[in-house]
Amino acid sequence: MVQDTRDVVKLMRQIPNEEEFVAFLVKAKQFTYASGGSASDTSVDPLLPGSHQLEFNDPPFFYRDIYFGESFFAGQEVVYLEVAPFWSMCYAGGMIGEGEDIEGVPGFLRAALKRVELSAPYRGPGSFEAQDLKYSNVCLGGVGRFRGREEICRQENLVYELEYIGGYLIGS
Repeated sequence: MVQDTRDVVKLMRQIPNEEEFVAFLVKAKQFTYASGGSASDTSVDPLLPGSHQLEFNDPPFFYRDIYFGESFFAGQEVVYLEVAPFWSMCYAGGMIGEGEDIEGVPGFLRAALKRVELSAPYRGPGSFEAQDLKYSNVCLGGVGRFRGREEICRQENLVYELEYIGGYLIGS
């Protein structure tokens, strides 16, 4: 049990078994935004006014995703080991265009994000296609420190883009 701030700092210095953590992260991502976003069962009353908040708990890990916006959005995911934050990812992006250009894109994005891979558990797979939409994701680095960019094109026209960056949080 965590007794005080020193215990949290000690936990922040611990990096859990990476294989177990990555399996948890993939599961958390599949059960939160990819399952329906703020309409999913993992949506909770947000801590920050005007935000959307999704949470997933599978001890000893706890995942929280807080984001603002709809068509264009920015947010942060944090994974806790017990009560100590030890991993985070920040992201920002959204739709380019309106109307028919972006029709069906949010549902397609969720379908791509459900295919998150253990080898790169940040967003979706390297590529995914359905109907006239194509998702691509390029990331650099490993789970400890990474960055990437995802895009969705409709018939070669860019209709969505997002950039992300993150890694392990190291306590002092």
